[in-house]
Amino acid sequence: MNILSWPAHERPREKLLAQGAQALSDAELVAILIGCGTRGQNAVDLGRDLIRRAGSLRSLLDQGSMFPRPRGLGKAKSSRLIAGLELARRCLAEDLRRDDALHNPLDSAAFLRARLRSYPYEVFAGIFLDNRHRVIAFEELFRGTIDGAMVHAREIVRACMRHNAAAIILAHNHPSGVAEPSEADRTLTLELRQALGLIGVRVLDHFVIGTGAPVSMAQRGWL
Repeated sequence: MNILSWPAHERPREKLLAQGAQALSDAELVAILIGCGTRGQNAVDLGRDLIRRAGSLRSLLDQGSMFPRPRGLGKAKSSRLIAGLELARRCLAEDLRRDDALHNPLDSAAFLRARLRSYPYEVFAGIFLDNRHRVIAFEELFRGTIDGAMVHAREIVRACMRHNAAAIILAHNHPSGVAEPSEADRTLTLELRQALGLIGVRVLDHFVIGTGAPVSMAQRGWL
């Protein structure tokens, strides 16, 4: 049924304006981002279908531009949805603004999970910090394949020098979804800690990102 034929108080836009965004279902919020439906499917049905295809609202957010696009979802609707998802990710990123100090290894976990979890290939990244553990920058350093990425200590050293960093938090994703660090991950972390120590940069943590909670090597006692 076309949404315009619904009672006014049940239409997503009118409901949002009258009751606030918290009154809307996940599908209704996605419907507002999309703007309109397709032939035989209104915007709420389309929003519900997108969430179902992704597996959950969190998965839809994580997948971003790689979400499963159903038939009839054209460039305009896709662009609006992708932009909305990116805004949500950037809201998470605001916890890592310049001059914010990271006092707990988990302060950055949500941000790293939002940035790295959805990639279908491995990405190795770093959060660069000053000597008071305030954020300088986040940078994706290496991209690889579904089962690994080539990481070069020299390039990480160069990036630390470029950002004038005193410390760094390393992170990479496992496209398989299993966040358990491999023996190679642990070996690489120790090698990078040694290399960066030569220029006075401390490795505070190395997160592995999967489908669940990120795994902190610092919390495991491996740093």
